[in-house]
Amino acid sequence: MRCYVFPGQGTQKKGMGRSLFGRFPDLRSRADDLLGYSIEELCLENPERRLSETVYAQPAIYVVNALHWSAAQEDLPPADFLAGHSLGEYSALFAAGAFDFETGLTLVQRRAELMGQVSGGAMAAVVGVSEQIVEETLKQHDATGVVIANYNAPEQFVLSGSHEELARIKPVFEEVEGVRAFVPVRVSGPFHAPAMAPAAERFRSVLASVDVGGLRTPVISNVTGRPFGPDAQEVRALLAEQIARPVRWTDGIRYLRDAGVSVFTELGESKVLTSLIDRITTAPAQEPTPAPAQEPTPAQKPAPDPRRDLIERIKREILQPEIGDEALGFDEDASFRQLGLNSIIYVRLARRAGTVLGIPIKPDVIFQHRSCAALADHLLTRDDVAGAAPPEAPPAPLREYQDERVTALLHDCANGTLSVDRTIEAIRALA
Repeated sequence: MRCYVFPGQGTQKKGMGRSLFGRFPDLRSRADDLLGYSIEELCLENPERRLSETVYAQPAIYVVNALHWSAAQEDLPPADFLAGHSLGEYSALFAAGAFDFETGLTLVQRRAELMGQVSGGAMAAVVGVSEQIVEETLKQHDATGVVIANYNAPEQFVLSGSHEELARIKPVFEEVEGVRAFVPVRVSGPFHAPAMAPAAERFRSVLASVDVGGLRTPVISNVTGRPFGPDAQEVRALLAEQIARPVRWTDGIRYLRDAGVSVFTELGESKVLTSLIDRITTAPAQEPTPAPAQEPTPAQKPAPDPRRDLIERIKREILQPEIGDEALGFDEDASFRQLGLNSIIYVRLARRAGTVLGIPIKPDVIFQHRSCAALADHLLTRDDVAGAAPPEAPPAPLREYQDERVTALLHDCANGTLSVDRTIEAIRALA
């Protein structure tokens, strides 16, 4: 079985939809007429950086998602289920026939306006620990105004609360064993939290006047993690509640997996949901009860993972000094474009990468491999990275070997000219 998923706010970027606006001009024209401005110009040019504003970002994402859905109907097989993350839920409901394109865009525009009016709060992502540890940490430190707003993956959660409370608990979480990152999310308010209740209530009255049709394809609700029922009133109620209730993305994907979905396709230029889905579907349904602590034997210790280590080094030692703590929680498969980097930053990243890894790296290498994972994969193919292992103490001088050719090869290995594997192969060839 197959499910198509639609991304939500946070995936907007300059240039999105570039290949589709010309392919579906009618959709573009209808969006322009309703919004009162050029949606193509907004997405391709991002004038005055408007895509960073909720009132522009949400309609833009909805329209681009609709373009991708139009392309999918021509290019891809039919879906058995549909789902969308937060704002993306409106794209899924449009695709399922709950309402037409203009009705969905009107709802999204009004939703963005109401959510943008709620200020005084913020959001932050916690990466690396379970829901239980997050909840216990909040309780132990009396962070009563902070709630889990997004259940994105088994070890990735987004918190909503006041700026002050999130700032207070940030160092607390950073000391919790297993936490890999506590990263502020660039949003204008505490979305999917009780503080959004006034916006949800006002939006409820907007929904009351909207006709909701029957769904041609089942759609997963963010609020329940289960399919919407056939009752139009239930759809309206859940859409209103979604503004102030958590996004239960993990529950929804687990439901789909258990229902027999084996193919998830993210419609759009983002791969954020694809990465989350991979983590959810490969994680065990329940965490095993931990065995009594004991020192593992050498055979039990996990093998080193050079790729994972290098990805973490790219985030920690190359990205973080340039863009801040956001780098630590940045999805390894997400494009650097989502960070709003310009050409100057790419040059600085290349220089920093060269310093950190001790090898020459040109800016176009960063530009061509624009995600942590892609950059790591490229670097691991280079002989001069030599496994990209962290720098260690200088090696002891090499003892001269009887065979000068072997000595030369060992020196090349020691100074990074040859990788260890290449050196071994070369020495064996001399035998």
